[in-house]
Amino acid sequence: MPPSLFRPRRNAAGSACLGAAAAGFAAAFAAGCSDRLLNVTTPSRLTESTFLQPQNAPLITRSAQADFECALGAYVVASGLGSGELTDASQTAARWSYDRRDVLPGDALYATFACAAVGVYTPVSTARYTNDQALRALDGWTDAEVAGRAALQLNAAVYAGFSYVLLAEGFCSGAVNGGAEVTTANLLDSADARFTRALAVAAAVTGARRDTLVFAAYAGRARARIGRGNRAGAAEDAARVPLGFVLNTTGDNNSERRTNRVFTQNNRDFAVTVSPAYRALTVAGQADPRVRVTDANRNAADGSNRIFTQTKYASLTAGIPIASGIEARLILAEAQGAGQGVATLNALRARAGVALPALTAAEAADFQGTVFEERRRELFLQGTRWYDVRRGNLPLVPAPGVVYPAGGVQPKGGTYGDQRCWPLPDVERAANPNARPSAGGG
Repeated sequence: MPPSLFRPRRNAAGSACLGAAAAGFAAAFAAGCSDRLLNVTTPSRLTESTFLQPQNAPLITRSAQADFECALGAYVVASGLGSGELTDASQTAARWSYDRRDVLPGDALYATFACAAVGVYTPVSTARYTNDQALRALDGWTDAEVAGRAALQLNAAVYAGFSYVLLAEGFCSGAVNGGAEVTTANLLDSADARFTRALAVAAAVTGARRDTLVFAAYAGRARARIGRGNRAGAAEDAARVPLGFVLNTTGDNNSERRTNRVFTQNNRDFAVTVSPAYRALTVAGQADPRVRVTDANRNAADGSNRIFTQTKYASLTAGIPIASGIEARLILAEAQGAGQGVATLNALRARAGVALPALTAAEAADFQGTVFEERRRELFLQGTRWYDVRRGNLPLVPAPGVVYPAGGVQPKGGTYGDQRCWPLPDVERAANPNARPSAGGG
Protein backbone atom coordinates (compact mmCIF):
# COMPACT_ATOMS: atom_id res chain seq x y z
CA MET A 1 0.00 0.00 0.00
CA PRO A 2 1.44 3.41 -0.96
CA PRO A 3 2.82 5.49 1.90
CA SER A 4 0.67 8.24 3.31
CA LEU A 5 3.60 10.63 3.56
CA PHE A 6 5.14 12.58 0.71
CA ARG A 7 8.89 13.11 1.19
CA PRO A 8 10.45 15.99 -0.76
CA ARG A 9 14.22 16.27 -0.80
CA ARG A 10 15.52 17.66 2.48
CA ASN A 11 18.13 20.39 2.74
CA ALA A 12 21.01 19.69 5.10
CA ALA A 13 21.03 21.70 8.32
CA GLY A 14 24.04 23.87 9.11
CA SER A 15 26.55 22.93 11.75
CA ALA A 16 26.67 24.79 15.09
CA CYS A 17 29.42 27.02 13.86
CA LEU A 18 31.22 27.65 10.58
CA GLY A 19 35.00 27.46 10.80
CA ALA A 20 36.85 30.73 10.29
CA ALA A 21 38.92 31.12 7.17
CA ALA A 22 41.87 32.56 9.03
CA ALA A 23 43.19 31.56 12.45
CA GLY A 24 43.53 35.21 13.41
CA PHE A 25 39.76 35.65 13.30
CA ALA A 26 38.91 32.44 15.13
CA ALA A 27 38.42 33.90 18.59
CA ALA A 28 36.33 36.82 17.41
CA PHE A 29 34.21 34.57 15.21
CA ALA A 30 33.66 32.02 17.96
CA ALA A 31 32.49 34.71 20.35
CA GLY A 32 29.64 35.61 18.03
CA CYS A 33 28.88 32.13 16.78
CA SER A 34 25.37 30.79 17.32
CA ASP A 35 23.45 27.94 15.78
CA ARG A 36 20.15 29.80 15.93
CA LEU A 37 20.51 31.24 12.43
CA LEU A 38 22.11 28.19 10.90
CA ASN A 39 19.75 25.46 12.14
CA VAL A 40 16.81 26.08 9.87
CA THR A 41 13.93 23.65 10.17
CA THR A 42 12.48 22.87 6.75
CA PRO A 43 9.47 20.68 6.01
CA SER A 44 10.58 17.15 5.23
CA ARG A 45 7.15 15.59 4.96
CA LEU A 46 3.92 16.60 3.35
CA THR A 47 1.25 14.66 5.16
CA GLU A 48 -2.04 13.51 3.73
CA SER A 49 -3.87 15.96 5.96
CA THR A 50 -1.92 18.80 4.34
CA PHE A 51 -2.30 17.50 0.79
CA LEU A 52 -5.92 16.34 0.99
CA GLN A 53 -7.51 19.76 1.12
CA PRO A 54 -10.51 20.95 -0.92
CA GLN A 55 -8.45 23.53 -2.81
CA ASN A 56 -6.24 20.71 -4.08
CA ALA A 57 -9.13 18.61 -5.42
CA PRO A 58 -8.38 19.07 -9.15
CA LEU A 59 -4.68 18.32 -8.59
CA ILE A 60 -5.48 15.25 -6.48
CA THR A 61 -7.80 13.90 -9.16
CA ARG A 62 -5.46 14.59 -12.08
CA SER A 63 -2.53 13.05 -10.22
CA ALA A 64 -4.49 9.88 -9.53
CA GLN A 65 -5.48 9.67 -13.19
CA ALA A 66 -1.82 10.03 -14.18
CA ASP A 67 -0.94 7.21 -11.77
CA PHE A 68 -3.33 4.94 -13.63
CA GLU A 69 -2.14 5.98 -17.08
CA CYS A 70 1.48 5.20 -16.26
CA ALA A 71 0.49 1.92 -14.63
CA LEU A 72 -1.50 0.90 -17.70
CA GLY A 73 1.45 1.46 -20.02
CA ALA A 74 3.68 -0.78 -17.92
CA TYR A 75 0.89 -3.34 -17.62
CA VAL A 76 0.41 -3.47 -21.40
CA VAL A 77 4.11 -4.25 -21.92
CA ALA A 78 4.44 -6.73 -19.05
CA SER A 79 1.21 -8.55 -19.86
CA GLY A 80 2.11 -8.46 -23.54
CA LEU A 81 5.28 -10.37 -22.69
CA GLY A 82 3.38 -12.91 -20.63
CA SER A 83 0.59 -13.41 -23.15
CA GLY A 84 2.83 -13.78 -26.21
CA GLU A 85 2.19 -10.43 -27.89
CA LEU A 86 5.75 -9.32 -27.20
CA THR A 87 9.11 -11.02 -26.73
CA ASP A 88 11.81 -9.59 -24.49
CA ALA A 89 14.81 -8.40 -26.48
CA SER A 90 16.87 -6.96 -23.65
CA GLN A 91 19.98 -8.13 -21.83
CA THR A 92 18.34 -7.49 -18.46
CA ALA A 93 17.79 -10.88 -16.87
CA ALA A 94 15.39 -9.50 -14.25
CA ARG A 95 12.87 -8.82 -17.04
CA TRP A 96 12.95 -12.27 -18.59
CA SER A 97 10.55 -13.82 -16.09
CA TYR A 98 7.66 -11.86 -17.64
CA ASP A 99 8.47 -13.32 -21.03
CA ARG A 100 9.33 -16.77 -19.68
CA ARG A 101 6.07 -16.89 -17.66
CA ASP A 102 7.79 -17.83 -14.41
CA VAL A 103 7.48 -14.71 -12.24
CA LEU A 104 8.13 -15.58 -8.58
CA PRO A 105 6.55 -13.84 -5.56
CA GLY A 106 9.99 -12.66 -4.47
CA ASP A 107 10.93 -11.05 -7.80
CA ALA A 108 11.56 -7.35 -7.28
CA LEU A 109 10.90 -5.99 -10.77
CA TYR A 110 7.24 -6.93 -11.11
CA ALA A 111 6.54 -6.26 -7.43
CA THR A 112 8.27 -3.00 -6.56
CA PHE A 113 9.65 -1.27 -9.67
CA ALA A 114 8.03 1.91 -10.99
CA CYS A 115 5.90 2.03 -14.10
CA ALA A 116 8.64 3.59 -16.23
CA ALA A 117 10.76 0.52 -15.42
CA VAL A 118 7.86 -1.81 -16.33
CA GLY A 119 6.96 -2.73 -12.78
CA VAL A 120 3.32 -3.68 -12.36
CA TYR A 121 2.16 -4.46 -8.82
CA THR A 122 3.24 -1.24 -7.13
CA PRO A 123 2.13 1.05 -10.00
CA VAL A 124 -1.28 -0.60 -10.36
CA SER A 125 -1.79 -0.73 -6.59
CA THR A 126 -0.77 2.92 -6.33
CA ALA A 127 -3.29 3.88 -9.02
CA ARG A 128 -5.98 1.93 -7.21
CA TYR A 129 -5.10 3.60 -3.91
CA THR A 130 -4.83 7.18 -5.14
CA ASN A 131 -8.04 7.07 -7.16
CA ASP A 132 -9.94 5.52 -4.25
CA GLN A 133 -8.34 8.11 -1.98
CA ALA A 134 -9.42 10.94 -4.28
CA LEU A 135 -12.97 9.60 -4.36
CA ARG A 136 -13.14 9.31 -0.57
CA ALA A 137 -11.81 12.82 -0.10
CA LEU A 138 -14.26 14.26 -2.61
CA ASP A 139 -17.11 12.44 -0.89
CA GLY A 140 -16.15 14.15 2.36
CA TRP A 141 -16.13 17.65 0.91
CA THR A 142 -19.06 19.77 -0.19
CA ASP A 143 -19.99 21.45 -3.46
CA ALA A 144 -19.34 24.78 -1.76
CA GLU A 145 -15.77 23.71 -0.98
CA VAL A 146 -14.98 22.18 -4.39
CA ALA A 147 -16.19 23.65 -7.67
CA GLY A 148 -17.26 20.88 -10.05
CA ARG A 149 -17.05 18.25 -7.32
CA ALA A 150 -19.34 15.77 -9.08
CA ALA A 151 -17.20 15.85 -12.24
CA LEU A 152 -14.11 15.06 -10.18
CA GLN A 153 -15.94 12.24 -8.39
CA LEU A 154 -16.92 10.80 -11.76
CA ASN A 155 -13.31 10.92 -12.96
CA ALA A 156 -11.91 9.31 -9.81
CA ALA A 157 -14.53 6.55 -9.78
CA VAL A 158 -13.87 5.61 -13.41
CA TYR A 159 -10.09 5.41 -13.01
CA ALA A 160 -10.45 3.55 -9.71
CA GLY A 161 -12.64 1.03 -11.52
CA PHE A 162 -10.07 0.40 -14.22
CA SER A 163 -7.33 0.09 -11.59
CA TYR A 164 -9.29 -2.72 -9.96
CA VAL A 165 -9.76 -4.32 -13.37
CA LEU A 166 -5.99 -4.48 -13.90
CA LEU A 167 -5.42 -5.94 -10.43
CA ALA A 168 -8.11 -8.53 -11.08
CA GLU A 169 -7.04 -9.54 -14.56
CA GLY A 170 -3.28 -9.43 -14.10
CA PHE A 171 -2.82 -11.05 -10.71
CA CYS A 172 -3.92 -14.40 -9.34
CA SER A 173 -5.12 -12.65 -6.18
CA GLY A 174 -4.83 -9.27 -4.51
CA ALA A 175 -4.98 -7.34 -1.27
CA VAL A 176 -6.47 -3.91 -0.70
CA ASN A 177 -5.72 -1.40 2.06
CA GLY A 178 -4.06 -3.92 4.37
CA GLY A 179 -6.95 -6.35 4.09
CA ALA A 180 -7.05 -10.09 3.56
CA GLU A 181 -6.07 -11.73 0.31
CA VAL A 182 -8.94 -11.54 -2.17
CA THR A 183 -9.75 -13.33 -5.41
CA THR A 184 -9.99 -12.13 -8.98
CA ALA A 185 -13.78 -12.31 -8.63
CA ASN A 186 -13.67 -10.09 -5.54
CA LEU A 187 -11.56 -7.51 -7.37
CA LEU A 188 -13.86 -7.54 -10.40
CA ASP A 189 -16.79 -6.95 -8.07
CA SER A 190 -14.93 -3.95 -6.63
CA ALA A 191 -14.37 -2.64 -10.15
CA ASP A 192 -18.07 -3.10 -10.89
CA ALA A 193 -18.94 -1.09 -7.77
CA ARG A 194 -16.66 1.80 -8.79
CA PHE A 195 -18.16 1.97 -12.28
CA THR A 196 -21.66 1.84 -10.80
CA ARG A 197 -20.73 4.72 -8.52
CA ALA A 198 -19.43 6.66 -11.51
CA LEU A 199 -22.70 6.24 -13.36
CA ALA A 200 -24.67 7.36 -10.32
CA VAL A 201 -22.71 10.57 -9.82
CA ALA A 202 -22.76 11.34 -13.56
CA ALA A 203 -26.35 12.54 -13.24
CA ALA A 204 -25.03 15.74 -11.69
CA VAL A 205 -22.40 16.34 -14.40
CA THR A 206 -22.67 17.94 -17.84
CA GLY A 207 -20.36 18.38 -20.82
CA ALA A 208 -18.41 16.31 -23.31
CA ARG A 209 -16.03 14.93 -20.70
CA ARG A 210 -19.04 13.65 -18.80
CA ASP A 211 -20.22 11.65 -21.83
CA THR A 212 -16.73 10.23 -22.37
CA LEU A 213 -16.49 9.03 -18.78
CA VAL A 214 -20.03 7.63 -18.79
CA PHE A 215 -19.29 5.53 -21.87
CA ALA A 216 -16.02 4.46 -20.24
CA ALA A 217 -17.89 3.41 -17.11
CA TYR A 218 -20.33 1.31 -19.13
CA ALA A 219 -17.46 -0.26 -21.10
CA GLY A 220 -15.46 -0.91 -17.94
CA ARG A 221 -18.41 -2.43 -16.11
CA ALA A 222 -19.14 -4.63 -19.13
CA ARG A 223 -15.52 -5.81 -19.03
CA ALA A 224 -15.75 -6.59 -15.32
CA ARG A 225 -19.07 -8.38 -15.78
CA ILE A 226 -18.00 -10.56 -18.70
CA GLY A 227 -14.97 -11.49 -16.60
CA ARG A 228 -17.35 -12.57 -13.82
CA GLY A 229 -19.50 -14.57 -16.22
CA ASN A 230 -22.41 -12.11 -15.99
CA ARG A 231 -23.27 -12.18 -19.69
CA ALA A 232 -26.64 -10.45 -19.39
CA GLY A 233 -25.20 -7.55 -17.42
CA ALA A 234 -22.22 -7.30 -19.74
CA ALA A 235 -24.43 -7.22 -22.83
CA GLU A 236 -26.67 -4.51 -21.39
CA ASP A 237 -23.73 -2.25 -20.58
CA ALA A 238 -21.74 -2.93 -23.76
CA ALA A 239 -24.74 -2.11 -25.95
CA ARG A 240 -24.79 1.43 -24.51
CA VAL A 241 -21.31 2.27 -25.82
CA PRO A 242 -21.06 3.86 -29.31
CA LEU A 243 -18.74 2.11 -31.74
CA GLY A 244 -16.68 5.26 -32.30
CA PHE A 245 -16.06 5.90 -28.61
CA VAL A 246 -12.56 5.68 -27.12
CA LEU A 247 -10.97 6.87 -23.88
CA ASN A 248 -7.21 7.12 -24.33
CA THR A 249 -4.37 7.77 -21.94
CA THR A 250 -2.73 11.18 -22.20
CA GLY A 251 0.99 11.73 -22.78
CA ASP A 252 3.83 14.20 -22.42
CA ASN A 253 7.25 14.14 -24.09
CA ASN A 254 8.80 15.99 -21.16
CA SER A 255 8.26 13.20 -18.65
CA GLU A 256 9.38 9.60 -19.07
CA ARG A 257 6.57 8.58 -16.75
CA ARG A 258 4.06 10.16 -19.15
CA THR A 259 5.29 8.54 -22.35
CA ASN A 260 3.71 5.63 -24.19
CA ARG A 261 5.40 2.61 -22.65
CA VAL A 262 4.83 0.38 -25.69
CA PHE A 263 6.51 2.88 -27.99
CA THR A 264 9.44 3.47 -25.64
CA GLN A 265 10.07 -0.22 -25.09
CA ASN A 266 9.57 -1.41 -28.67
CA ASN A 267 10.11 1.45 -31.12
CA ARG A 268 12.60 3.61 -29.23
CA ASP A 269 14.64 1.37 -26.94
CA PHE A 270 14.26 -1.94 -28.83
CA ALA A 271 13.88 -3.72 -25.49
CA VAL A 272 10.99 -5.83 -26.77
CA THR A 273 10.03 -7.13 -30.18
CA VAL A 274 6.65 -8.12 -31.56
CA SER A 275 6.28 -11.88 -31.23
CA PRO A 276 6.24 -14.12 -34.34
CA ALA A 277 2.54 -14.95 -33.90
CA TYR A 278 1.66 -11.30 -34.67
CA ARG A 279 4.10 -10.47 -37.44
CA ALA A 280 2.14 -11.61 -40.49
CA LEU A 281 -1.53 -11.97 -39.57
CA THR A 282 -3.91 -12.32 -42.50
CA VAL A 283 -7.63 -12.60 -43.21
CA ALA A 284 -8.67 -14.48 -46.34
CA GLY A 285 -5.10 -14.30 -47.59
CA GLN A 286 -4.79 -10.54 -47.15
CA ALA A 287 -2.84 -8.65 -44.49
CA ASP A 288 -4.98 -7.92 -41.44
CA PRO A 289 -5.16 -4.10 -41.13
CA ARG A 290 -5.79 -4.37 -37.38
CA VAL A 291 -2.28 -5.66 -36.63
CA ARG A 292 0.40 -3.95 -38.68
CA VAL A 293 3.98 -4.83 -37.83
CA THR A 294 7.24 -3.65 -39.41
CA ASP A 295 10.60 -5.40 -39.66
CA ALA A 296 13.08 -2.89 -38.21
CA ASN A 297 15.90 -4.60 -40.10
CA ARG A 298 18.11 -4.85 -37.04
CA ASN A 299 18.92 -7.29 -34.29
CA ALA A 300 18.19 -6.73 -30.63
CA ALA A 301 20.78 -6.06 -27.96
CA ASP A 302 20.31 -9.55 -26.53
CA GLY A 303 21.76 -11.17 -29.64
CA SER A 304 18.81 -13.57 -29.73
CA ASN A 305 15.99 -11.64 -31.36
CA ARG A 306 15.29 -9.55 -34.44
CA ILE A 307 13.37 -6.35 -33.84
CA PHE A 308 9.86 -6.10 -35.25
CA THR A 309 8.00 -2.92 -34.36
CA GLN A 310 4.32 -2.24 -33.80
CA THR A 311 2.64 0.61 -35.67
CA LYS A 312 -0.47 0.99 -33.51
CA TYR A 313 1.19 3.73 -31.44
CA ALA A 314 3.10 6.18 -33.61
CA SER A 315 4.85 8.34 -31.03
CA LEU A 316 5.96 8.77 -27.43
CA THR A 317 2.73 10.62 -26.67
CA ALA A 318 0.29 8.33 -28.49
CA GLY A 319 -2.69 7.41 -26.34
CA ILE A 320 -3.36 3.83 -25.27
CA PRO A 321 -7.06 2.91 -25.28
CA ILE A 322 -8.40 2.43 -21.77
CA ALA A 323 -11.90 1.64 -23.03
CA SER A 324 -13.46 1.75 -26.48
CA GLY A 325 -16.56 1.05 -28.50
CA ILE A 326 -14.64 -1.65 -30.36
CA GLU A 327 -13.92 -3.52 -27.14
CA ALA A 328 -17.54 -3.03 -26.07
CA ARG A 329 -18.72 -4.64 -29.34
CA LEU A 330 -16.46 -7.61 -28.72
CA ILE A 331 -17.86 -7.98 -25.20
CA LEU A 332 -21.39 -7.68 -26.57
CA ALA A 333 -20.75 -10.40 -29.15
CA GLU A 334 -19.30 -12.73 -26.53
CA ALA A 335 -22.25 -12.11 -24.23
CA GLN A 336 -24.76 -12.70 -27.03
CA GLY A 337 -23.24 -16.01 -28.04
CA ALA A 338 -23.41 -17.78 -31.39
CA GLY A 339 -26.07 -16.45 -33.73
CA GLN A 340 -26.58 -12.85 -32.75
CA GLY A 341 -22.95 -12.64 -31.68
CA VAL A 342 -21.79 -13.68 -35.15
CA ALA A 343 -23.77 -10.80 -36.64
CA THR A 344 -22.19 -8.39 -34.16
CA LEU A 345 -18.69 -9.57 -35.07
CA ASN A 346 -19.43 -9.36 -38.79
CA ALA A 347 -20.66 -5.79 -38.42
CA LEU A 348 -17.49 -4.89 -36.53
CA ARG A 349 -15.31 -6.44 -39.22
CA ALA A 350 -17.19 -4.56 -41.95
CA ARG A 351 -16.64 -1.10 -40.44
CA ALA A 352 -14.91 1.64 -42.39
CA GLY A 353 -11.14 1.40 -42.37
CA VAL A 354 -11.15 -2.35 -41.78
CA ALA A 355 -13.58 -3.80 -44.35
CA LEU A 356 -12.91 -7.45 -43.63
CA PRO A 357 -15.09 -10.27 -45.00
CA ALA A 358 -17.69 -11.97 -42.83
CA LEU A 359 -16.70 -14.90 -40.65
CA THR A 360 -16.43 -18.24 -42.37
CA ALA A 361 -18.75 -21.10 -41.47
CA ALA A 362 -15.92 -22.76 -39.55
CA GLU A 363 -15.21 -19.58 -37.59
CA ALA A 364 -18.89 -19.15 -36.76
CA ALA A 365 -19.10 -22.77 -35.61
CA ASP A 366 -16.18 -22.24 -33.20
CA PHE A 367 -17.77 -19.08 -31.88
CA GLN A 368 -15.99 -18.69 -28.52
CA GLY A 369 -12.63 -19.47 -30.08
CA THR A 370 -13.37 -16.90 -32.78
CA VAL A 371 -14.28 -14.28 -30.17
CA PHE A 372 -10.89 -14.71 -28.52
CA GLU A 373 -9.15 -14.56 -31.90
CA GLU A 374 -10.99 -11.36 -32.85
CA ARG A 375 -10.07 -9.88 -29.48
CA ARG A 376 -6.44 -10.90 -30.02
CA ARG A 377 -6.33 -8.86 -33.20
CA GLU A 378 -8.62 -5.92 -32.42
CA LEU A 379 -7.17 -5.31 -28.95
CA PHE A 380 -3.52 -5.98 -29.78
CA LEU A 381 -1.23 -4.31 -27.21
CA GLN A 382 -4.06 -2.89 -25.12
CA GLY A 383 -3.54 -5.08 -22.05
CA THR A 384 -6.43 -7.54 -22.51
CA ARG A 385 -4.75 -10.66 -23.90
CA TRP A 386 -3.17 -11.77 -20.58
CA TYR A 387 -6.54 -12.27 -18.91
CA ASP A 388 -8.06 -13.76 -22.06
CA VAL A 389 -5.39 -16.45 -21.97
CA ARG A 390 -6.38 -17.24 -18.40
CA ARG A 391 -10.16 -17.09 -18.58
CA GLY A 392 -10.27 -18.86 -21.94
CA ASN A 393 -7.62 -21.42 -20.98
CA LEU A 394 -5.99 -20.63 -24.31
CA PRO A 395 -2.82 -22.36 -25.51
CA LEU A 396 0.37 -20.84 -24.18
CA VAL A 397 2.75 -19.78 -26.94
CA PRO A 398 5.57 -20.80 -26.82
CA ALA A 399 4.52 -23.97 -25.02
CA PRO A 400 5.66 -24.70 -21.45
CA GLY A 401 8.97 -26.53 -21.34
CA VAL A 402 10.40 -25.02 -24.53
CA VAL A 403 13.93 -23.67 -24.08
CA TYR A 404 13.87 -19.91 -23.56
CA PRO A 405 13.81 -17.94 -25.80
CA ALA A 406 12.05 -19.88 -28.53
CA GLY A 407 13.73 -19.29 -31.88
CA GLY A 408 16.51 -17.27 -30.29
CA VAL A 409 20.04 -17.38 -31.62
CA GLN A 410 21.31 -18.23 -28.16
CA PRO A 411 19.53 -19.38 -24.98
CA LYS A 412 19.06 -16.90 -22.15
CA GLY A 413 18.43 -19.57 -19.57
CA GLY A 414 15.55 -21.70 -18.39
CA THR A 415 12.38 -22.88 -20.09
CA TYR A 416 8.93 -21.36 -20.55
CA GLY A 417 6.55 -21.79 -17.64
CA ASP A 418 2.80 -22.30 -17.48
CA GLN A 419 1.92 -19.06 -15.68
CA ARG A 420 -1.37 -17.36 -16.59
CA CYS A 421 -1.41 -14.68 -13.88
CA TRP A 422 1.15 -13.08 -11.59
CA PRO A 423 1.31 -14.13 -7.93
CA LEU A 424 0.65 -11.78 -5.04
CA PRO A 425 4.15 -10.46 -4.25
CA ASP A 426 6.01 -11.35 -1.08
CA VAL A 427 6.39 -7.65 -0.31
CA GLU A 428 2.62 -7.37 0.04
CA ARG A 429 2.47 -10.31 2.44
CA ALA A 430 5.46 -9.03 4.42
CA ALA A 431 3.93 -5.59 4.89
CA ASN A 432 0.37 -6.84 5.32
CA PRO A 433 -0.10 -9.58 7.94
CA ASN A 434 -3.74 -9.98 6.90
CA ALA A 435 -2.65 -11.23 3.47
CA ARG A 436 -0.50 -14.04 4.86
CA PRO A 437 -1.87 -17.59 4.55
CA SER A 438 -1.66 -18.02 8.34
CA ALA A 439 -4.06 -15.08 8.68
CA GLY A 440 -6.67 -16.75 6.54
CA GLY A 441 -5.52 -15.49 3.16
CA GLY A 442 -5.41 -17.53 -0.04
